[in-house]
Amino acid sequence: MFVKAENLSYVYGSGRLSFRALNNINLQIDEGEFYGIIGHTGSGKSTFIQHINGLIKVEKNYGKLTVGEFDLTDKKCDFKKLRSKVGMVFQYPEYQLFAETVFDDIAFGLKNFCPEMKEEERLVAVKEAMESVGLNYEKYKDVSPFDLSGGQKRRVAIAGVIVTKPEVLILDEPVAGLDPEGKRDFTALLHTLKSKFVKTIIIVSHDMDFVAENCTKVAVFSHGEIIAEGTPKQVFAKEEVQNSGLGLPLTSFVTDQLKEAGIDIDCDLTTSDFIEKVAETLQERGDRA
Repeated sequence: MFVKAENLSYVYGSGRLSFRALNNINLQIDEGEFYGIIGHTGSGKSTFIQHINGLIKVEKNYGKLTVGEFDLTDKKCDFKKLRSKVGMVFQYPEYQLFAETVFDDIAFGLKNFCPEMKEEERLVAVKEAMESVGLNYEKYKDVSPFDLSGGQKRRVAIAGVIVTKPEVLILDEPVAGLDPEGKRDFTALLHTLKSKFVKTIIIVSHDMDFVAENCTKVAVFSHGEIIAEGTPKQVFAKEEVQNSGLGLPLTSFVTDQLKEAGIDIDCDLTTSDFIEKVAETLQERGDRA
């Protein structure tokens, strides 16, 4: 499922108290992307992603938004069906757990989006969702989610979103608050989900290293507008982004420092490619010496 915004705008409030959170956003996110959205607090990032699954409705005469087969400007748009295909995971999703057992928490989405599903089908779906996020079904299904560790709670929350097997998964600050090991595990989980049934992942993040390491495309929001869009390499090379105060991925910073020292490393900003290109450059210099 692709996401296409055309002149999308949104205004909070009215009159003198109004605030334009989005201003004529034009953006297409193609199916298969691991797409990053970055920008300072208040730049419009969260407002934009909440439009994608209809949590915020597209206002009349404020542009158009299409998600796959769904025209979100159409009054007849089936938002319930849309939300079963576009999963939303908010920041610190573990705080959204509420049921008495892990099973009930995960099954809630199925009961809401798929009320016609038979009980045995629901059991299978919950089990598959739990196993997809690395939770043993028999061990955890009857456990209170509040008795789990922070990382396990986050996995339960994710399972509750992916249990309907959404084609698009949107995550707001997915690695916020995680230690390095937790970040690695969670990142691996996202890529596993993408290899299974999630076709497109959209993340909002202030972690530039995470964005550079994982995203295929990036859009930079500022004051409700997009000031840059492209691959991480293209975006972080733009002067307006470098001067925005967002910070740079470590690989981008080191690459710039090396360039000033006369060593030009042409990499895609992932750690693996950076190391490979540095090794190649050192080898070439050694051969010439």
